Amino acid sequence: MKPGYLSLRNLSKHFGKQTALQDINVDINQHEFICLLGPSGCGKTTLLRILAGLEKADRGILTIGGKDITSVPAGKRNFGMMFQSYALFPNLSVSENIAYGLRNRLSKSHIADRVDELLGLVELREQHHKVPAQLSGGQQQRVALARALAFSPDCLLLDEPLSALDAKVRVKLRREISRLHKQFGMTTIMVTHDQEEALTMADRIVVMNQSRIIQVGTPQEVYERPNSPFVADFIGAVSFIETDKGAQGNAILAIRPEHVQLVREGHEKGRQGVVSDFEYRGTHYRLILELLDHQDTPLQQFLTVDLPTQAMASFKIKLNQKVTFNLPHEHVIKFDAVSNSAVG
Repeated sequence: MKPGYLSLRNLSKHFGKQTALQDINVDINQHEFICLLGPSGCGKTTLLRILAGLEKADRGILTIGGKDITSVPAGKRNFGMMFQSYALFPNLSVSENIAYGLRNRLSKSHIADRVDELLGLVELREQHHKVPAQLSGGQQQRVALARALAFSPDCLLLDEPLSALDAKVRVKLRREISRLHKQFGMTTIMVTHDQEEALTMADRIVVMNQSRIIQVGTPQEVYERPNSPFVADFIGAVSFIETDKGAQGNAILAIRPEHVQLVREGHEKGRQGVVSDFEYRGTHYRLILELLDHQDTPLQQFLTVDLPTQAMASFKIKLNQKVTFNLPHEHVIKFDAVSNSAVG
């Protein structure tokens, strides 16, 4: 395998008897935006801290631009890091917080120019004199981001930077981070457990679970072609559906709710279910169907269906109503029941 700009080979980490990371191998391209995505405790923050030099791997090699930095301390790596807590100095102004990491690197005049440039990029010039306590959460996040960008890092490492913000601010700053990533052209690696953040921001997503990498791919690849039931279930809504064992063999089939097709009464045949629940989601309704033809298997007996709002009335959907549906072959995801890997 040709190494990437940032290359991780066979990284493992233990805390006592607990395995935090196991056999991590991934190559990251220069200027790429990578999201480390997975449930709490999967190892993604530990991996980010190893990249930053704040933790030391038990074994494995980390290189950047072909240079081995496995044993290089954090202060010697040209990496910018933004923590979940922002870690701003409470007694320093916005300008002073941004300038802090530039001391002993640049002259005072160059520092002033760089700080002014960054204040403009994150739209905080009018708040330059304020201390963190006088800023909103979103503004504090921008200060932390500007400080991480101040010395033009080789890599920008972000540890769940948006998790403490309300939904509207989070969406706005998500776009802001993406814009600054493209403008600066740095390599960015962000930890998140939010699938929407990963799908909308990343060039590629590294899906992790139980200390391992499960799949690496573009947002489209991990959503449309998950390589395991775990990835299918973790990224987006999905229904695992029962199969005719004779026809499908040892297979698990899955489908996204937006791909299930309801069939109008009197038209073509299909499987049937009863509407056990539904909820309004603005652009669509999410229906839960209890299947009428399910078999005695451990797979779920319910199907999730997303129906456009304008179609809800035309289908005259009500609770406990019997409906007919089809599962388009091209949208059915197939997994081997023994290996749990994608097939076909």
